[in-house]
Amino acid sequence: MNDLNKQVEELSTGHGYLVIPQLFSAEKVKQARDIIMAESAEADKVTHFQGKNSDKLSLQRRVWNLLNKGDIFVEMVQHPQVIELVGKFLGNEFCLGSIAANRILPGGPGQEPHIDYPYWDMHKRESFPNNINASFPLNCQVTIMLDEFSDESGATAILPESQNLCRYPNSEDEKMFYEKAARIKGQPGDVAVFFGMTWHCAMPNKSTHDRTGILIQYLPKFIKPMEDQKRGVRSEVIDNASPLLKQLLGFDYPYPQILEEAKGGNTEGRVV
Repeated sequence: MNDLNKQVEELSTGHGYLVIPQLFSAEKVKQARDIIMAESAEADKVTHFQGKNSDKLSLQRRVWNLLNKGDIFVEMVQHPQVIELVGKFLGNEFCLGSIAANRILPGGPGQEPHIDYPYWDMHKRESFPNNINASFPLNCQVTIMLDEFSDESGATAILPESQNLCRYPNSEDEKMFYEKAARIKGQPGDVAVFFGMTWHCAMPNKSTHDRTGILIQYLPKFIKPMEDQKRGVRSEVIDNASPLLKQLLGFDYPYPQILEEAKGGNTEGRVV
């Protein structure tokens, strides 16, 4: 599926996800994977949405704030084809909510079905605006596969068209989810893109190899990022950032600011 408008339609009102094959070379995949393996060598680096197998939590590990971990991640988060698609989906001044890695070791548990930030706690329905709906997206998730994503290795399960339900899956939905869910499968270098309102979860890794992916969360410019990019990203990364990366990190969006300190009544472009 190459037509940009068709891709956006597929994310918005279609299945809610798509896979773009071989966006990253074997060399790029290896560079990223080697860093993630080293950063997640310790067993205490676990993730949220860990499922119910408490004795296996150390087999699912998360590495946060990848922009600080290597230039390869700075490059990956700005891939032109991904940027073009996400810009069409979220508006061309979108920002970066998070870039992390999820590594599921052999025998690692899956997750419960869920939706992603900023919808992630929508089970607290009273804390969200009245009549919230999926007519415009507040999230776009991008997963760069660094290992094979197969049925055996725990490829992400996703329920097609569930973004249109605009609610958090509850315990009564789980049976239906597992009966009807598709699997996002691919090879190292493939990229999955999905609307974070679509119900999904990692599945248990029953293979003999790791199942590792880079998880990138893009948000409209006015949504507060999940990771604090301005404070969390090293100054060297910011100093060398391209105009696009500065946009992704939120430096182009001037709010919030202390308006009583604004000069001449013009706040355009002022970052506090």
